[in-house]
Amino acid sequence: MTLKYRWLGCVAMSGALGATQAYGACAQPPLPEGVPGYSVCKDWPAYDGQSITALSQIEPDPTLSDAPDGTGMYDLKLAVVSNIDGKPLARYAQASVYSSDAVRFDGLSIDTARYKLTSDLRAFGVRAGFTGSSRANPFEQAVLSLYVREGNTLRPVLEQLVIESSNGEWDTNCTGEFSHTKRTLDLAKTSSHGFADLIVRSVTTDTQNSVGKEDCQSKEVIGNTVSTTLRYDGRQYVVPKELQGL
Repeated sequence: MTLKYRWLGCVAMSGALGATQAYGACAQPPLPEGVPGYSVCKDWPAYDGQSITALSQIEPDPTLSDAPDGTGMYDLKLAVVSNIDGKPLARYAQASVYSSDAVRFDGLSIDTARYKLTSDLRAFGVRAGFTGSSRANPFEQAVLSLYVREGNTLRPVLEQLVIESSNGEWDTNCTGEFSHTKRTLDLAKTSSHGFADLIVRSVTTDTQNSVGKEDCQSKEVIGNTVSTTLRYDGRQYVVPKELQGL
């Protein structure tokens, strides 16, 4: 069972400001040559003339000189950028956000769904993907973090909620068992500390493969939807341990 992520990419932007001012193209932040990492850019539909950029690159670690390429800790740099002149309007940077080893960090994407947390405050999301290295025990996971703009800075209000995951164990030919969980995030009518509560709905599909008379056969069982409410504690949304990422 495989998750299909669309991590990399850049959304081209066009339009006009007033009668003559044209918006520039959404530009991915450059990565240093030869440095493992990911860089993305996306228009923010909620705010005309603004885009969001995300860059994550590996942090140098001399103790990992013999490790496979891409193994280590990755930082995260975010910015809300003006599409008129390309200047950053707000920034965020944090070291050692993502770990990449046996479970490999394999990309970023920007989520601009309508996360309206208060009457005048919208968040945007950053999704990170991870893939396991074992073929016999496949593993994939995507985590979601939300950020809000406060003046010229960005602040995380939700960190590394597992939004999708897949794992299993099989004989690499046919026989085996797999599990896939997908989650959606909705705004509740209730609020905590002035921020809308978040409703996480989880659905898990279990699949069992077995050798039939002529080919490999699969049987799926879709579980009931499980709802969990996340509440803002004045600083961040509290995520239960079982919903937290790696």
